Amino acid sequence: MTEAPPSRTTCAIAGGGPAGMMLGFLLARAGVEIVVFEKHRDFLRDFRGDTIHPSTLQVMHELGLLDAFLALPHQEVSELHGIVGDTEITLADFRHLPTRCRFIALMPQWDFLDFLASQGARFPGFHLAMQAEVTGLIEEGGRIAGVRGEVSGGAFPEGAFEVRADLVIGADGRHSTVRERAGLKVINLGAPIDVLWMRLSKRQDDPQDTAGRINRGRMLVAIDRGDYWQCAFVIHKDGFAAVRARGLDAFRADIVTIAPFLRDRVDELRDWDDVKLLTVTVDRLERWWRPGLLCIGDSAHAMSPIGGVGINLAVQDAVASANILAAPLRNGTLADTHLAAVQQRRILPARLTQAMQVAIQQRVIDRVLRSDAPLTAPWPVRLFNKVPQLARIPARLIGMGFRPEHVRSPAA
Repeated sequence: MTEAPPSRTTCAIAGGGPAGMMLGFLLARAGVEIVVFEKHRDFLRDFRGDTIHPSTLQVMHELGLLDAFLALPHQEVSELHGIVGDTEITLADFRHLPTRCRFIALMPQWDFLDFLASQGARFPGFHLAMQAEVTGLIEEGGRIAGVRGEVSGGAFPEGAFEVRADLVIGADGRHSTVRERAGLKVINLGAPIDVLWMRLSKRQDDPQDTAGRINRGRMLVAIDRGDYWQCAFVIHKDGFAAVRARGLDAFRADIVTIAPFLRDRVDELRDWDDVKLLTVTVDRLERWWRPGLLCIGDSAHAMSPIGGVGINLAVQDAVASANILAAPLRNGTLADTHLAAVQQRRILPARLTQAMQVAIQQRVIDRVLRSDAPLTAPWPVRLFNKVPQLARIPARLIGMGFRPEHVRSPAA
């Protein structure tokens, strides 16, 4: 499956995350030769987004891959719950969505990416170069004409490589090297929070639902991963040093304050190496493209973890990109107008989603973190329990997004 970087390809994709792997699969499926460059030796990295939303599951259905995909180990979540103070609220109910799957699938991201890689390997034009990091761009006459990079080990000789391409895709995440080397302007929307990720074991008598808990100036989201909880503890922006200064015992006590059922296992956090910092960034590019280059996913618009929508927006970007770019790439007629069309198609969903996330961060989460007082659920939140149909609205926004994409690219 893993291959040495060639000297030329039609489309060079920097980054083997959800955006890069999905776009690589779709383009290869359409008969376009592609290379996905991934700097790591595998996809096995902890505390990445694990939520596969109904919009992405619909894409898998349209590709004829859904049954095989859902045969992988996963959990299915039909409702999202929040515990605000002492009141449990059903915040999102996915059971009424007009999609094939009316649930969120919780699956380790490495399984998702391995699945896409194995499916892509069925097509002769799909090439995956692991431990091959894109570190620069080849520019000729004002146009991006390929990538430069370094192979760091594995089955191929280490050292520098150059690959020429008709199109370079930047899908290398929120700290994108491609967008930096391309000189694309980044608009920072600000984020007043960071997140601490950790694992705690799951017991048979634990609560059964994935839920967020808010009270006494603390916020914790516990995601059911089968035999353990993947926990996200929200802190003030750049506040990790202050958390560490208070000591690990104080941090364990904060977790117990917000989630008492975890009292008997917080000692599983033996040292700070068991707690991973996710620096939250919300930004987007003013322009996603240059001649010969296009950024998608987090490289184009970094999302907050609120709603767990980042993976699914990345997949939607990939589907829209394949729909627009597959034919001109295959036929050798790619023009700047095609790249601009991708941004035009996907910029509104990105802006609306980020606006929603920023509003929640500033008007809800930041205010909660500033007070240690017991919290009472406000009446608009309690209304969700009195009028259950209201939970269908956030389910639509989270589960499908503002512009769900459908597979239009051909199967060669």
